[in-house]
Amino acid sequence: QVRLVESGGGLVQPGGSLTLSCVGSGFSIGSYDMSWVRQAPGKGPEWVAHTSRSGLSKYYNDLVKGRFTISRDNTKNTLTLQMTNLKPEDTAVYHCSTGRTGLADSDVWGQGTQVTVSS
Repeated sequence: QVRLVESGGGLVQPGGSLTLSCVGSGFSIGSYDMSWVRQAPGKGPEWVAHTSRSGLSKYYNDLVKGRFTISRDNTKNTLTLQMTNLKPEDTAVYHCSTGRTGLADSDVWGQGTQVTVSS
């Protein structure tokens, strides 16, 4: 069974940092482009970042560019999102996903981890 499990969310003050992790099971994430997607309350899902299968190519939403870093370790079947200089508008449930955007019908999401940025 294909499964993705995220961890690392929490409550952080503006300007703070968090690192999210995602572990895959039932498949090899190395066979897929992987993304992070977030969904804020009352809003639709928003693509955050994407890494190619090798991890050599990385792409970011302009809203997070320079603050977030996506990485992967295919040997450990894990995907990571390092988030710095967090802003209240970054508050959302963050999901790791297969695919380049995480928004295609065929993309598989984990259950998500809550990130709340508030003073």
